[in-house]
Amino acid sequence: MIETFFSTYISSTIRFLFLLAPFFVVTMFLALTRGLPATEKTSIIRRACISAFILGVILFFAGPLLFSAIGITLNSFRIGAGSLLFLTAISLVTSGTRNHATGLPDEDRDDIAVVPLAIPVMIGPATIGAIMVYGAELNRVSEVAGGLLGLVSSLVILAVLLHLSGYLEKVLGKTGLNIMSKISGLILSAMAAEIVLTGIAGFIAST
Repeated sequence: MIETFFSTYISSTIRFLFLLAPFFVVTMFLALTRGLPATEKTSIIRRACISAFILGVILFFAGPLLFSAIGITLNSFRIGAGSLLFLTAISLVTSGTRNHATGLPDEDRDDIAVVPLAIPVMIGPATIGAIMVYGAELNRVSEVAGGLLGLVSSLVILAVLLHLSGYLEKVLGKTGLNIMSKISGLILSAMAAEIVLTGIAGFIAST
């Protein structure tokens, strides 16, 4: 059980971290908080990560209930969610941005932590589908615990990167951050392909 927990924890942390597209989030965070005092940036990071965690936990457990309610199989949802995730990966590889969150808000907002930073910059449509798939795949208590802890760890790592965003911008520059986003997109495309192929194989086996 302990081995299952740790293996699930490590794999989930890596999966969720790349699903969050951390370097793209850093780029958007820098643009959204330009000129704000450090204390306010810290508050925004905390609220954004908490909001993303709450939504992530809801999605993590909502998959089986949703699939049962609307009468679709996990394999069908894998194919759909994986395809959407692949489109996001293509957008990251080609332009370094998510296809659903390419610009800043048109109007001034009192609080940018939840919208647009947590949603849809951190957790967009493709990420929502992938979290639901991963949550539905974990059945045993040790796997669920490892998956949830992996989600927490990925958000903690993202929070650290956001706190270091100013330093990362100085070291990597906009070009460097863009390159890192493209690399994340490449890994994300492989994850998307795995989800789709697993769904296709499962669908064929069931028929």
